[in-house]
Amino acid sequence: MDISQIIGDSFEYAKKLFSDLSKLVILVILNIIPVVNLIVVGYQTRVAKGTPTSNEPPPLGDYGDLFIQGLKVAIAIFLYMLVPMILIVLGAFGFIWRTIGVRMLFPMAMGVGLLALGILLAFCIGIIAAMAIVHMVKNNSFGKAFAVGEILQIIGKIGWGKYIIWLIVTFVISLAVGALGSIPLIGWILSLIVSPVLGVFTMRSAALIYSEAVPTAAAPPAPPPVGVASTVRFCASCGAQMTADAAFCPNCGRKQ
Repeated sequence: MDISQIIGDSFEYAKKLFSDLSKLVILVILNIIPVVNLIVVGYQTRVAKGTPTSNEPPPLGDYGDLFIQGLKVAIAIFLYMLVPMILIVLGAFGFIWRTIGVRMLFPMAMGVGLLALGILLAFCIGIIAAMAIVHMVKNNSFGKAFAVGEILQIIGKIGWGKYIIWLIVTFVISLAVGALGSIPLIGWILSLIVSPVLGVFTMRSAALIYSEAVPTAAAPPAPPPVGVASTVRFCASCGAQMTADAAFCPNCGRKQ
C-alpha cells in the first residue's frame, strides 16, 4: 500500500466509530478522565492487534485488560523519553535561571546545549518509538518495545523514505485536528469527540505500515469439498483473503 492508501484506509476505518455512537460516547467519556484514559489507549492497541485482518473497529469490553495494555504503552513511552526529558528540564531551568540572574552550577551556554540536545534526542527517539509500540502490541511482549535492532530492521523493510513521509503526514493531520480546539464556543467539544477517533486512526495507519514489513498471516481456509475448486486464496504478502482469480490483493495492493 502507498501512503495515500494507508491514510485512506485508516480514515474509513476510524470513521466507522461514528456509526456506533454508544461506543464512541464511552470512548469520549473515558478519554477525558485522567488515568482512566489509559483504557482508550488500550483500545487503540486492540485496533493495532486486529490490523490488517479486520476492517471493523474492535468491540469494547474487558476494560481491565484494556487498562493494562494502555499502561504498558504509557510506561514504554515514558522510558523512551526519560533521558530526553531530563536533558530538556535541566537545559530549560539552566537557561531560565541564568536569564533572571540566578547563579547556576553551569553556564547558560551549557543550558542551551542541553535543551537542544534533549529536543533532538526526543525527535530521534520518537521516530523509533512509533514502530516500537506497534512491535510490542503485535508480539504481545513488553520487551519487544525495546528490541531496537528488530525495530530498525522493520523500518528498513518499510523504507526510511516512506516511513518518514508517513510520520510527517500523520503529524500534519494531528495538528489539523488539534486546531479544532481553537474554534470559538464548540472547539473544545469537537476536540473531545475527535481525540479518541484520531488515536484509532493513527494506530490503524501505524499497524498498516508495520504490516508492510511484517505481514500478518491469515488462517488458511477450510479445504473445499472433494471435486469442488476453491474460490478463495490468501495474499502472500499481507495474508488478506482474496478471490482465486484476483491479480492484485484488495488489502495491500500487491501483485499476486
